[in-house]
Amino acid sequence: MNSNTLTNKNLLVILEENLQLANDINPQEIAVLVNEIKAAKRIFVMAAGRSGLALKMAAMRFMHLGYTVFIVGETNTPAILEGDLLLVASGSGTTSSVVSSAEKAKSQKATVIAITADAESKIAGLADNILLINAATKTDFGVSVSKQYAGSLFEQFTLLILEGVFMTLWQESELTKEELWPKHANLE
Repeated sequence: MNSNTLTNKNLLVILEENLQLANDINPQEIAVLVNEIKAAKRIFVMAAGRSGLALKMAAMRFMHLGYTVFIVGETNTPAILEGDLLLVASGSGTTSSVVSSAEKAKSQKATVIAITADAESKIAGLADNILLINAATKTDFGVSVSKQYAGSLFEQFTLLILEGVFMTLWQESELTKEELWPKHANLE
């Protein structure tokens, strides 16, 4: 099999696995996330690695809608307070920096929502609500959950579900693309 054919085959595997997760996701968990974003004074996002990149992408989109959003660990991120939302992601639910951020947020009476693949994990136990993604975690080397490497499916679907949340918030806002555009980065 040549590289082009193999890549096309792999792309279909990736899309099929993400579609399966889309069909399995709990709509009530999504509704809670949407409502908590709308209710939050400010939104903070925290995750490590590729999950962190997915949350940073979501943070940008939420900012485009006019939400006040901070990425934990950046130098201009203020203290989290009561009324704020911390959105975290960890497939395993045990990433130490993510757990630590959730613990701190809870001590400040902020709301915590965790995106995770393990409903019994430390992060799930700390969170006010979870968004469960039934994907393989980075240490799952089997192929029963995903044919992809490590946590790839979790990370991909984290991005996709947050894009879906963004689109919902955008549609509910009734803002046009032109109205969002002034918030787009102009120092690129």
